[in-house]
Amino acid sequence: MSLRVRRYRWSDLDAIYSLHQICLAEVGIVPGDGVYYDDDFPRIHQMYLSSGGEFLVGEAEGRLAAMGGLRPIDEHTAEVCRLRVHPEFQRRGYGAHMLQALEGRAAMLGFTKLRGDTTMNQGAALALYERQGWRELSRQQVGDHIVIYGEKTLTHVLTP
Repeated sequence: MSLRVRRYRWSDLDAIYSLHQICLAEVGIVPGDGVYYDDDFPRIHQMYLSSGGEFLVGEAEGRLAAMGGLRPIDEHTAEVCRLRVHPEFQRRGYGAHMLQALEGRAAMLGFTKLRGDTTMNQGAALALYERQGWRELSRQQVGDHIVIYGEKTLTHVLTP
């Protein structure tokens, strides 16, 4: 079954927060480790939507299976945040589908560059970013984790 991507709604909050917790627990990222944070969830509209960014969810088999957000950094750059695919729906191309949807939306919003980060623990995310043409900018030790920072220049930029 395919993934249907749509914009976040208030009624999605509990489901996306649960998805966030499940996905990070799967890779050993836990509250208090220096990497985990969740303070943006009660403010999705403020931090993503009304700030000029985006927050998308993906539905499959009648469930919320994936999510991802775009948070503006400056007028040309947005950060990809909260890219998650529920473990029961992984290895179906949903991560790539969500990332491509976010990249397309970023271009429509006028962004020319995307940034993001993940940890060494998140091997599937690292492989996804590499396959999608992202390049590593730097690495930093945060607590027990190595955080990888990356970026991608959007070549399919659309004019508004």
